[in-house]
Amino acid sequence: MGCFAFDSIIFDMDGTLWDAVDSYCRIWNVTLTQFNAAETIVSRETLIGMMGKTIDEIVLSIAPQFNGDNVFISRLIENERLMMPHLGGRLYEGVAETIRTLSENYKLFMVSNCLKQGLPDFLEFTKLSPYITDTLSNGDTGLGKADNIALIVRRHDLHTPLYVGDTRGDYDACRQAGVTFAWASYGFGKVDNPPFTLSKFSDILSIL
Repeated sequence: MGCFAFDSIIFDMDGTLWDAVDSYCRIWNVTLTQFNAAETIVSRETLIGMMGKTIDEIVLSIAPQFNGDNVFISRLIENERLMMPHLGGRLYEGVAETIRTLSENYKLFMVSNCLKQGLPDFLEFTKLSPYITDTLSNGDTGLGKADNIALIVRRHDLHTPLYVGDTRGDYDACRQAGVTFAWASYGFGKVDNPPFTLSKFSDILSIL
């Protein structure tokens, strides 16, 4: 595999840097119980199939009775704000060490379809904040991933960024934004014929 002259790296979060699905399940099930909808049990398998989607898309799929219900969504957001700093997730092998190494030569960013507090919670829980230049999420802007990637590129005048994600949606967003994509094959999604494939996170070092 050859080396390429990227000037920056943008990371997805869930399925790329960590696995926090069990924590999200707990938050969802607590919220559903609070709304007397405990019969709708959210499993790990269900949420894995939702990874990469926006909160509105997930609610519509998992609990359509609350589609467009701002009170339910606000409670879900509040529960995540209260619970995630304690629950957190599990970093994939080599993520912390590799990010510290990458930050010595590259500007690092994060773009996710998560809630507004999702990326700050991740950075606080993992103590990786010093190595990340900027973040954007669907919760910050209301925009889809392609638009948020493009916004990060414009905001920081990036010329040859690499985006690392794990789903087909990530790949499609990169193509729309005109950004090169690397597939984290150890994550939650399946991508056919990506430009680059990482079988483990530290494989990124071999393509830079």
